[in-house]
Amino acid sequence: MALPINVGFVGLSATGWAASALGPALVQDSLHDKYKLVAVSTTSAASAKASAEKYGKQTGNVVKAYHGDSSKIAADPDVDLVAVSVKAPLHKQVVLPIIDAGKPFFVEWPAGTGLKETLEIAEAARNKGVRSLVGLQARNSAVVQKVKELLSKGVIGTIHSTTFIASVQRETYTWPPEVKAANTYTIDRNNGVTLLSIAVGHQLDAFTHVLGSFATISATATTRYSAATIVDQDGKSTGQTIPATNPDHYNISGLLQSGAIATLIFRSGYAAAQGRRRLLWEIEGEEGSIRLESESAFMNVHNPTIYLNGEKVEVEGAESQLSGILGAAWEEYAKGPEGSYATIEDAVKNHRILDAVERSIAEGKVVVL
Repeated sequence: MALPINVGFVGLSATGWAASALGPALVQDSLHDKYKLVAVSTTSAASAKASAEKYGKQTGNVVKAYHGDSSKIAADPDVDLVAVSVKAPLHKQVVLPIIDAGKPFFVEWPAGTGLKETLEIAEAARNKGVRSLVGLQARNSAVVQKVKELLSKGVIGTIHSTTFIASVQRETYTWPPEVKAANTYTIDRNNGVTLLSIAVGHQLDAFTHVLGSFATISATATTRYSAATIVDQDGKSTGQTIPATNPDHYNISGLLQSGAIATLIFRSGYAAAQGRRRLLWEIEGEEGSIRLESESAFMNVHNPTIYLNGEKVEVEGAESQLSGILGAAWEEYAKGPEGSYATIEDAVKNHRILDAVERSIAEGKVVVL
């Protein structure tokens, strides 16, 4: 694919993750010679026109406006790749027409509401022979790449064990006990945006990218918050509550394919408090250890700090945070087949692990992958 790659973007409107993160990362100066935003598609003519005008001014080129079915933007001969960032329940119905048109695509994680839909998208992509990029960008962050590099050099020797603890603070207002009105769809597990699928899923991909996949999974979970209080944009209660049944705490353990033992704990709902660590990842080797710490539970959003045998490791590019992490994935995709980035097949692998977690919880037994 010749550079720059002309991108049509489905879901790039005035608000949301695409507008606040994915869009700005794509049009940042460092990617100017690799990508060109040429079209947007939203749910209405008015929002599409507003988005096209906004990004047209920002990029200095004409941005076409589409709305409705994704087949319209996919049929545009000037569009080389179609990016999709809409709510997870709409992923499959938006992505399949793009694949049918033979266009490469980007789709935000979780690439469907679960394993079944992701498998359908992957099969369609294989049948059409189109390239894919999935929004599992943490693996491309400067910090995760640095950890992978250190381990490949054998600086801590053979890895025997690893512990990963992450805590999503209440003030994200994404999952119970307090949820913004715009986020209430996360409470229905059928929508595929639970704590497990999103918070765990994003970090799990980076985890296995560094240490390899699981051979066995044993998991337990509990629901500590049985109701969600709906809050306004300022985080103040509206007085409305919704029953919550999805787990908000997970304990996942197992053996990695390397033979190392792994324990991962994910929890959400705790109020922000001074000194409360949001992420701690320790990798223990025969000759030393690597530790990652962060004020955020999301390595796809915020770069942790690395310590090698207790000493801080400086990582070039880590200061760029979100724009750098998302931009690095776009950078790799632009390299073509030589690039290292998450594809729809990687999304399937990640979902298989999440599916094993759910089966282990439901059946109360170890699941062999």
